[in-house]
Amino acid sequence: MTISTLTFQTTALAQMEALETALSQTQSQLSTGKQLQNAADNPTAMTQVNLLNAQLSASQQQVTNGNLVTSGLQLEQNALSNATTALQSARDIAIEGNNSDLSLTDRQGLVAQLQQLQQTLLASANSQDAQGNYLFGGTASGAPPFAAGGSAVSYLGNDQVNQVQIGPDQSLSVGDAGSAVFMNIPAGNGTFTTAVTGTNTGSASIDTGSVTNPAAWVPDVYTVTFSSPTQYQVTNGAGSVVASGAYVSGNAIAFNGAQVTISGTPAAGDQFTATPAGKASVFSTIAGLITTLGSSTLSSAQISTQVGGAIQQIDAALNNFNNVQAGVGGRLNAITAAASSAQTTQTNLTASVSGLQDVDYAAAVTKLSSQELTLQAAQESYASIAKLSLFNYLS
Repeated sequence: MTISTLTFQTTALAQMEALETALSQTQSQLSTGKQLQNAADNPTAMTQVNLLNAQLSASQQQVTNGNLVTSGLQLEQNALSNATTALQSARDIAIEGNNSDLSLTDRQGLVAQLQQLQQTLLASANSQDAQGNYLFGGTASGAPPFAAGGSAVSYLGNDQVNQVQIGPDQSLSVGDAGSAVFMNIPAGNGTFTTAVTGTNTGSASIDTGSVTNPAAWVPDVYTVTFSSPTQYQVTNGAGSVVASGAYVSGNAIAFNGAQVTISGTPAAGDQFTATPAGKASVFSTIAGLITTLGSSTLSSAQISTQVGGAIQQIDAALNNFNNVQAGVGGRLNAITAAASSAQTTQTNLTASVSGLQDVDYAAAVTKLSSQELTLQAAQESYASIAKLSLFNYLS
């Protein structure tokens, strides 16, 4: 087959251009360390690299999220620890104040201590992070969540808490709403509260009571009335008698799946109540204790009953603090575990990306040498053949 000079030159030049392009590509790979320069090099591999890089970026962001949440949770732990210490001190003062031998002046000294502890609790509840966000405000973290007005403390935050992703299928709360930590604590024993009627003339007091048989418990307002210092009857909200008997100081009085213990000497006509429990805040509990210990009109029986109720309420608040702290500790452990898992995942992803994208230098150098030799041979053969003409053979 006859090949024209033009065809020969066109073909030869195209082949050398292709060799030069391949050589240039290999040189670029060696200089950048990447065998995938663009999607055209290997569309399938580039798609896989992009997917793996997206997963790697997401994993790195999740670790960053975890680090940010860790800082806030550690601050929350510190705030809860301070609040717990203050509340335990208040409990100790309540026990000290539940003593009929104390004078009003003695109790007022305890009141001053409680007022300081109330301020400590308020400061803990209004704790902030380094950016000035309030830890216990829920998603309304830009303003103090707790505000004091007289002896009352109001919650101005909300009940919502932001969620942050720390793993592929794992999210957690960045904090706890103040309403759940400081405000909505079951009052009394969690089921009912007890009280001494203000018109009582005897010296008897009542404990906080308990539910002994939940199946038999009927929520209602119950009144224990003494017809004499030795006889009592228990009536429900409708005035029906649900229990009665002879009174012995310190013995339990049972009714409808519950029991209370009255101690001391009641007078005829004295009454004690058991009312369904609602919710109380840490602040209202301390405020009530301050009012009780600072009163000059309450009887020793009334003080004993109210202080006993405050101690039980403080115990409920301390238990709530412990539960919240346990939840914070669990989230911190989860972040640590997620970060460890992410490190393994990122190592594997990086290795996969490297396998698809990075240059095998030994292979690339060998390839470059081969391409240079091939191009050199093509150029020399082209130059040699291009000089040939018919006159070379006629001579």
